[in-house]
Amino acid sequence: MNQKKIDRINELARKAKAEGLTEEELRERDALRREYIDSVVGNLRQELDHMWVVDENGNKRKVGKQGGVKS
Repeated sequence: MNQKKIDRINELARKAKAEGLTEEELRERDALRREYIDSVVGNLRQELDHMWVVDENGNKRKVGKQGGVKS
């Protein structure tokens, strides 16, 4: 997600607190928020896909998608 979209999310948040949003602005805000969340989750998944856990014996295990560690 680019900085322009993040700035727009913040602009809409400020406007929502100050005076409220129109129906169109509410839809835009919701779509931008969903895109932002999807972006963050996608980046986190990429990081976890490249992460390994090393136990006290030096054994390496890949971190799994379900929050566990693959054997």
